[in-house]
Amino acid sequence: MSRPVTVGVDGSEGSVAALDWAADEAALRGDGLRLVYATLWQQHQLGAMKVSHEDRAGEGEGVIAVTEQRARARRPDLALSAEEIEDAPTQMLLAAASEAQMLVVGSHGLGSVRGFVVGSAGQEVVAEAKSPVVLVRPGYEDRGGQKVVLGLDVGEDQGELLDFAFDFAGRHDLPLEVVSTWHCAFHRHRAADEKDGTASALSNAVGPFREKFPAVRVSEVSTSGRAAEQLVDASSDASLLIVGRRRSARGSHIGSVTHAVMHHASCPVAVVPHS
Repeated sequence: MSRPVTVGVDGSEGSVAALDWAADEAALRGDGLRLVYATLWQQHQLGAMKVSHEDRAGEGEGVIAVTEQRARARRPDLALSAEEIEDAPTQMLLAAASEAQMLVVGSHGLGSVRGFVVGSAGQEVVAEAKSPVVLVRPGYEDRGGQKVVLGLDVGEDQGELLDFAFDFAGRHDLPLEVVSTWHCAFHRHRAADEKDGTASALSNAVGPFREKFPAVRVSEVSTSGRAAEQLVDASSDASLLIVGRRRSARGSHIGSVTHAVMHHASCPVAVVPHS
């Protein structure tokens, strides 16, 4: 049995957007959708808001009922389950991600009091989740993305990242743009070497996946400049921006590029863990 697409809900505008995105994705994949809600979220907020357990449990039942109804109305044929879990959001989402093919959460930007992607706790979910985490902001449907963008570091083996990107683009019948950046050297000969080397490494990395996913339309972009800036620019007309997060035995870590696009990309962002 395939693992579900899992979405964290909390009744906020961001989680509603995440729910809609996750329901569509689960329906496209022919898999089930799992809704999860944490009852101990106030502990996660370091006492910023005091709510009794009974009040939060009652609110949870309401959130689950409303979001389940919305998902069923959007995708009537979707296999759906909903759970209210007595845990803090970070721990709940990490546990849910370990059982999911992807975890979808609402992104509210920096400084939000409610929601999953905020400050160190939200980053912890992205940094430690065992499955890809997709961050969805309200209003994503209004943009109408025309492509899938993948940010690739050709200096690392990122086969898992490429596989996810090609598979996603193929399922959605969208072109895939693979972006890799190189540093602009002061000396023009060194700059030319950097450019040629990055383009060649990018082509070598993408080649096997072109063969594995022959129906996917792929373009390779090797450009100079800061990776985060290039990817944020590319996200302006994208349906999804995909970046990687290296698994490490030394603890959780989000690279600077991934951290930047999480907060500044204008489309949903998928953070894919890789070896």
